[in-house]
Amino acid sequence: MRRIAWLTPAIGLAAGIAAVLARRWDWAEGLVFGSVLAWLNFRWLRRGVEALAAASVAQEGFQKPQVPVWTYLAAAFRYGLIALALYVIFTYLHVPLLSLVVGLCALGAATIFASLWEVIHPAN
Repeated sequence: MRRIAWLTPAIGLAAGIAAVLARRWDWAEGLVFGSVLAWLNFRWLRRGVEALAAASVAQEGFQKPQVPVWTYLAAAFRYGLIALALYVIFTYLHVPLLSLVVGLCALGAATIFASLWEVIHPAN
């Protein structure tokens, strides 16, 4: 998990630097903004999963465990906040939408890289 947390912004920053070297300043901004949003999404998702796991452990032995409503609200709020941030960045900063979406993919690239690293170098 820690590897994914630092790889996401690192991949976004590397992609942003590549865009700067290609003299695409608008794409560099989008890639960096998108990767930061992907990193925030990962952090919030991690918190939600930890809260859900804690709630399930606390209700161990119950036949029908109850999931707190705020868990669902937090997930909806997370996606809503990311959508709002994308809208504001696209509308007011005039960053290309495709560059933001590609920046959001930094989380997927970081996850793939971290998974491959674990396969190649397993922790005993």
